[in-house]
Amino acid sequence: MNDPKVLFSALFEPRRVALIGASSDISRTTSRPQRFLRQHGFTGEILPVNPSRSEILGETAYKDLDAIPGEIDHAYILLNGAAAVRALADCGRRGVKVASILAGGFADAGAAGASLQDELSKVVRETGIRLVGPNSIGTVSTEPAVALTANAAFAAEKLRAGNWGVVSQSGSLIGALLSRADARGIGFSRLISVGNEVDLAVGEIADLLVDDPKTKAILLFMETLRDGERLARAARHAHEAGKPVIAYKLGRSEIGQELARSHTGAIAGSDATFDAFCRRHGIARVSMFESLIDVPALLVDRPASRRGGHRVAVATTTGGGAAMVVDSMAVAGLDIAGPPGNLVEWLKPFGIAAGDGKLVDLTLAGAKPEIVAGTIERLLADDGNDAVIFVVGSSAQFNPELAVEPLLRFAGSGKPFAVALTPSAEKSLALLTAAGVPAFRHPESCAEAMALCLLRTPPQAAPRVAEPSIEALSALEAGRVSGFDERRAAGFFATLGVPMARSATVPDARRVAAAVGEVGAPVVLKILSVDIPHKTEAGGVALGIPDGQTAAVAAREIEKRVKAYAPGARLQGFLIQKMERGLVEVILGYRRDPLVGPTVTVGLGGVLAEIYKDASTRLAPVDEREASEMIGEVRGLATIRGYRNLPKGDVAALAKTIAAFSTLAHKQFGAVLEAEINPLLVKRDGEGVVAVDGLVVLG
Repeated sequence: MNDPKVLFSALFEPRRVALIGASSDISRTTSRPQRFLRQHGFTGEILPVNPSRSEILGETAYKDLDAIPGEIDHAYILLNGAAAVRALADCGRRGVKVASILAGGFADAGAAGASLQDELSKVVRETGIRLVGPNSIGTVSTEPAVALTANAAFAAEKLRAGNWGVVSQSGSLIGALLSRADARGIGFSRLISVGNEVDLAVGEIADLLVDDPKTKAILLFMETLRDGERLARAARHAHEAGKPVIAYKLGRSEIGQELARSHTGAIAGSDATFDAFCRRHGIARVSMFESLIDVPALLVDRPASRRGGHRVAVATTTGGGAAMVVDSMAVAGLDIAGPPGNLVEWLKPFGIAAGDGKLVDLTLAGAKPEIVAGTIERLLADDGNDAVIFVVGSSAQFNPELAVEPLLRFAGSGKPFAVALTPSAEKSLALLTAAGVPAFRHPESCAEAMALCLLRTPPQAAPRVAEPSIEALSALEAGRVSGFDERRAAGFFATLGVPMARSATVPDARRVAAAVGEVGAPVVLKILSVDIPHKTEAGGVALGIPDGQTAAVAAREIEKRVKAYAPGARLQGFLIQKMERGLVEVILGYRRDPLVGPTVTVGLGGVLAEIYKDASTRLAPVDEREASEMIGEVRGLATIRGYRNLPKGDVAALAKTIAAFSTLAHKQFGAVLEAEINPLLVKRDGEGVVAVDGLVVLG
């Protein structure tokens, strides 16, 4: 079934729902979907399927699907393992539009489970039925009411409606979001747990929600990325529709990535590459789980006129609380803007010296409604800032009428306006939320939301890549046939437009001395072997050799060390390379990431590159403009950007080389799984760059 409207209706607004494996025992999880459907006002038909029952919880039960007359929109399969596979096959044969499977124990549970999941995939392919899960805890709509879920959180007395949709790879976290949002007076339009994503995945469902008039923001809880191309299209579609896509993803740490693998049976992938994916496709990634419900208020229905600004005015009734927000703003890339002159003069009679610093601290005057309202009114009218944050202290908890209620009139202001509450003040939080004023209980979340509101970029089109040259394709083919030692890697990179150091190769140590004369001393001497990608560790490199005789002796020593390090390695001879120097060493890396596709990384290079981890990553290819942005994000490269009157490096040549290297993303280079230049030496401004080491890994 490929009609999006029919699919959306069957998923979120079904009229006839079959519950396969329904139970009459209210202590069992398999009884919940039926109970929750009726509890929350489902007005359609519930069709329990259980061969041993004729009635379940007041509904007529059927022994099998064939006993049910008429069409079935959605079937929730509450059986385990092989029984769930058979039930899905029955649904496909019966013409059910969509099925969901509650049970886990598939690809998330080892080889045997993965085999069962393969059987589910086969049923989907052969019958055309659309599948949510397995490991899906359900699908929920608030209008019309469809609580088709086994999540215990939906035992709540009432389900609050809203206009944010949730797509989650974790079922239990839907309940956590629901409870946290409800405490704030926030509701959702649709919530769906996609589980292992055998068929329907985050991207396709997000795309369906873009066209849903009841959904204004799409929130994603992700453990991995299985359908990157589809999610990218959905994010672009959402941008065109003015609906933000906001993602929280596990896997920021190595431990988090391991947990994601064990929980979902999938690879979480590199956190940096997911960041690059979000940046390219206009997805707002948040770092805190709480931000999934904090951030949308600042992004929904927000005009783009202020986007790109970074000046935020901050007023407060608590200096310490405001300092926490300001610190978080600085980390997020925002600047604090000082108060306008008219506000400074207006506050003087109240004993407030607002002109003494950028922060407008109202603490000494006390939390007075007229001062709070007058301050915010003047800050919002000031062209010297792009947004305003007000930080409220203890009065938010005990006297909301003093410093919170005066803020309600600024709901829907043309300029972004947010309120951060320092104490635990649930009443004030709910008051502001109900009025439509973005309110935050964490300073970090407030700063993150404002940064996304102002600095988030729209989806970027990938630069077009010119067709590879015949020379580049020939060099790639030669490497495929004979293997990529450093000599072949250097030749391949040169065909892409990467400047390579002058060099020569010889088959054995006897010819090294003559080659030094050809290249010109001083030189670097390196072993050549397709079996030794990292020559330094093997003792296969000698630096600063002054003449041919010294090089010949060094070659024999290198050969001994390498044979001891890797006795089985094939040795192809030696590379003699002109000794080059630069202002800084850069590492330039390329990788076909299994989740997001081709990526390019630039960072501080040399032998300590992995320790520093000071790098910037983008989806490949990139153009010179984006390459320049990457250079600006690497802290260690500040020295070549003109830092403290240090000699400026040839940043333009570096950007040009990064862009040329990133053309490895072209489909005709699909055999290249990874490539690396380390180091790439950056010389003085106007003198260019030069690569002195290269690695190519074929998939």
